Amino acid sequence: MKLTLIGNGVMAQSLAKGLIKNHEVEIIGRDENKLKTIQEKIPGITIKVLDDNEDITDKNILFCVKPYALHSVSARLSGKANMLFSILAGTTLDTLKKQIEAKHYVRTMPNVAASVQFSTTTITGDKEAKTTAVEIFSSIGKAIWVNTENQLDIATAIAGSGPAYLALIAEALADGGVKAGLERHTCYELVQGLMEGTSKLLKTNHPAIIKDSVMSPGGTTAAGVAQLEEGAVRDSMIKAVNKAYEKACELGKK
Repeated sequence: MKLTLIGNGVMAQSLAKGLIKNHEVEIIGRDENKLKTIQEKIPGITIKVLDDNEDITDKNILFCVKPYALHSVSARLSGKANMLFSILAGTTLDTLKKQIEAKHYVRTMPNVAASVQFSTTTITGDKEAKTTAVEIFSSIGKAIWVNTENQLDIATAIAGSGPAYLALIAEALADGGVKAGLERHTCYELVQGLMEGTSKLLKTNHPAIIKDSVMSPGGTTAAGVAQLEEGAVRDSMIKAVNKAYEKACELGKK
């Protein structure tokens, strides 16, 4: 399937890197120099500078601009797309329908791991497009269909923003190792292995079971977990997800 990505930012590039392995990918953007640089980094994609009257008739569009740019970019689009897949946080299906013409509308929330085909993408929208949407985004990782836009906004706060949370934790763990006296490159290698291994365990184990299996009475892990609880790490994570969800809702009202 040919997929046309409108936008040339970080997420568009991450999607293109993953999708090019199974699809024909075109990127349309406003910055010609940036587009040429992207084409050099992602062999196989085609590029095009956005026209003032860009015809999207019968195309399968992945709309990858920032939410605030929806109006200015959509004003330059003409014709009726086949399917419109939007990655715009908080931007509702009704809003998209008012700005861009398409036969079918789908909201998605992938994350930057799409570039290595490990995105966790949440999807909702027209049921007629469900099979195609799940197929496309399954090619870059895990695709999860949800029944409402509110559920997608909540999922955005977890899987969409989540790489930033986990990267922050990874960096902090490495900093802790450096503070204790271990070389930084070794700390990062340990953290990378830790994240990868724990991810595999989570496929078949509840998080609490993993924690309990490591947390021996009076041991090092128990001491570390007690310190995390003192720092309200769990409470902070819960609040971070809720803040991100509230922001997604706020964006949807603009």
